[in-house]
Amino acid sequence: MKVEKVIPMLRIFDYDKAVEFYVDWLGFTINWEHRFEPNTPVYFEVERDGIVLHLSEHHGDGTPGSHVFIWCEGVAAYHEELINKNYKYNRPGLEKTFYEALSFIVNDPFNNRISFNERINDNKK
Repeated sequence: MKVEKVIPMLRIFDYDKAVEFYVDWLGFTINWEHRFEPNTPVYFEVERDGIVLHLSEHHGDGTPGSHVFIWCEGVAAYHEELINKNYKYNRPGLEKTFYEALSFIVNDPFNNRISFNERINDNKK
């Protein structure tokens, strides 16, 4: 087996709040969105720096309270970018973890968490 890409699917309940959080604050862009017809739940894809997430209002598409863990680089700079936006609902702290990473966690309006982590030792795996 060869994996091309893993895309987490997160349950959302409000399109406008999701856009405010993922696009306006986190800086993702919407690649596409789909509704079967007007006034039905939306399913859409957001992306930033190679991170792709699917966000869905459909019942059964994911469970609120999910946690996505991301290894990446530039965590301190991204954290500073987010803090400087003064988002009303989220002010994540930046910490050095027991697993030798610089990390911060954001909580979306639907109780999902995304953890951004950067290794701080020379043993990049």
